[in-house]
Amino acid sequence: MDNRISLDLISPAARDAMQHWLSHETALKSAAKNTTLAYASDVAGFIAFMSNHRGGPQGLDALANIHTRDVRAWMAHERSKGVGSRSLARTLSAVKTFFRWLAERYDLEPSAVLLARAPKFERKLPRPLAEDAASEVIEIVKIQARENWVAARDAAILTLLYGCGLRISEALGLKASVLTLSDALRITGKGGKERIVPLLPVAKIAMGTYSELCPFALEPKTPFFRGVRGGALNPRIIQKAMQTARLQLGLPTSATPHAMRHSFATHLLHMPEAIFVRYRNYWAMHLSLPPKHIQL
Repeated sequence: MDNRISLDLISPAARDAMQHWLSHETALKSAAKNTTLAYASDVAGFIAFMSNHRGGPQGLDALANIHTRDVRAWMAHERSKGVGSRSLARTLSAVKTFFRWLAERYDLEPSAVLLARAPKFERKLPRPLAEDAASEVIEIVKIQARENWVAARDAAILTLLYGCGLRISEALGLKASVLTLSDALRITGKGGKERIVPLLPVAKIAMGTYSELCPFALEPKTPFFRGVRGGALNPRIIQKAMQTARLQLGLPTSATPHAMRHSFATHLLHMPEAIFVRYRNYWAMHLSLPPKHIQL
């Protein structure tokens, strides 16, 4: 929950309801930790505004009596703070999800909230890097690091993003036991969904180079990618390394770690169909799985 939101503005009953709802989202819907934290902040901010707007902490009975004009006032308040359409739509979605749960659990009337229209915004498609630019980024991060093991680490992570299509959170979530794997990674992604990803030779080599240079003991259950003090690596470190590489190469601001992942998918789509099918079938046979289970 956002520390800037005073808990005094939220009644104990509303806080308890929020906690039960968040537990429900985590247990039954496998909501990721970051998603749960965002939900908590969004809904707490909404309730806190209603407390100020309506003159006191909002219990469940008060939440049941929210009117459309109250929701409009909240949206106008968020706009006045500089919140963009995309962020406001996401926050409203979280609030609606909470009120649907309240309606099912406490027989609360949620119409005023559920009927509120989300602001329109243009959905921006991810901008992939060109193939040569993606390769150059990986080479640049090797050069800009001060220590060889850090250079190998950053290169291995970006290789996993680009060569295997991993999210940065998925790459940094790998345990050192990954070293015992031969040709595939079993990745748990958003919503707890599991997929098998072929570990390309170039990625395997990059990971091996890093593990040999890493100055910390890589025990099987410990994080594979380490920070300079030996703890789990903060994703911000890779984002900064990517930013520096981007500036050196003159790439646009859209060249982010996440763009490396989307570059992987785009370049696969541009691969000649015959080569793609042959490649997919090779991994399917190699991993003893049906082709549809192979995440390329």
